[in-house]
Amino acid sequence: MSTAMNFSSKSFKPRPPDKGAFPLDHFGECSAFKERFMQCLRDSGYESSACRQRAMAYLECRMERQLMANEPLEKLGFKDLIDEKSEAKPEK
Repeated sequence: MSTAMNFSSKSFKPRPPDKGAFPLDHFGECSAFKERFMQCLRDSGYESSACRQRAMAYLECRMERQLMANEPLEKLGFKDLIDEKSEAKPEK
């Protein structure tokens, strides 16, 4: 009775994740945004919903500097904040 498995019969081709893996910010271009976000988290007892504006600013910084793919902020979960911004702007 042979129970040996042949692991070489199937090849595994890894693929990068769709989201979640970004180039590192080696030059610290978005460090100030990150620090403001982290300070907000500490001040709020790590309640992330209190720091969504700062999270959005950090992601915008990363996208502007090609440290992550450009995505509409609505798709990243900030639609309500964008709607608030547009309502706050006075019409000319």
